[in-house]
Amino acid sequence: MTSADGASRWAVEARGLGKRYRRRWAVRDFSVRIPAGAVCGLVGPNGAGKSTLLGMAGRLVRPTAGSLQVFGAPVSGTSGLADTAFLTQDKPLFPRFTVEETLRLGRELNPRWDQAAAERIVRSGKLSMAARVGSLSGGQRSRVALALAFGKRPRLLLLDEPMAALDPLAAHEIGGLLLAEAAEQGTTVVMSSHRMADVATMCDHLVAVDNGRVRLAGEVDELLSAHLLVTGVHLTDGMPAEIARHTVVESRAVGRQFTALIRPRGRVEGDWKIAEPGLEEVLLGYMRSPAAPPLLTADTRIESAQNQEDEEGAA
Repeated sequence: MTSADGASRWAVEARGLGKRYRRRWAVRDFSVRIPAGAVCGLVGPNGAGKSTLLGMAGRLVRPTAGSLQVFGAPVSGTSGLADTAFLTQDKPLFPRFTVEETLRLGRELNPRWDQAAAERIVRSGKLSMAARVGSLSGGQRSRVALALAFGKRPRLLLLDEPMAALDPLAAHEIGGLLLAEAAEQGTTVVMSSHRMADVATMCDHLVAVDNGRVRLAGEVDELLSAHLLVTGVHLTDGMPAEIARHTVVESRAVGRQFTALIRPRGRVEGDWKIAEPGLEEVLLGYMRSPAAPPLLTADTRIESAQNQEDEEGAA
């Protein structure tokens, strides 16, 4: 879909996307949209397919099945290469280069290079342009890597665990820098992370992945409001009838205490305590319950055979 000015409404659009390594599918039947301008968290357990998805969007990994478009351009083509920047977890930089030489490299390689933006990111961290990259701390190297990424002026920035090796103070500083620059340039950000605090504070959209398939996708507030956490006393075995009529994501009983994460279908009857779950509670519920039907909000959902089967199973 395109807007009135011809620009694509979707930064990323995957249809039936799959990647197979020999006999193992790292990603399979993956269909989802990420709107332009979003700051999207890509979450899931180790081996879920997050890095593979980022690699395909960054054109470093070739899909085995399906299609993937970035701002309406297929990743199999050469158009739109300048629109994407991909920062991997190890943040590959030349350790013998100075900061100034690193930014010069970015300027020579990128036709839309914004030297002022790159220098602003570096100088806001009080880094010397003459310092060698190999002498910098982890947080300082992350700042230089982000300067390279934003200096390119990408429309889409892909980040693989950008805060993984940082201490809390450095993570806070880099997170603030990332959000400020993304807002300044109108950049769509897709970042994988195991840190729920980062996702909760930085991201307005979410894509949760498990076993190479999408489990949750949509605006964070909309996903949270679609769920309820119900607790109460249950004296008999099995699922309480008044809870079973809803879509149950996860349930557990400890003695007489019963707890369930549900997607309500109308009013919850009975003497139950009802609360709104937090982001971590929702994510863990889906990760611990692979049989629970996935949830994709209207904006992110792409109608496909797989989605139709999932919706029928949830009915």
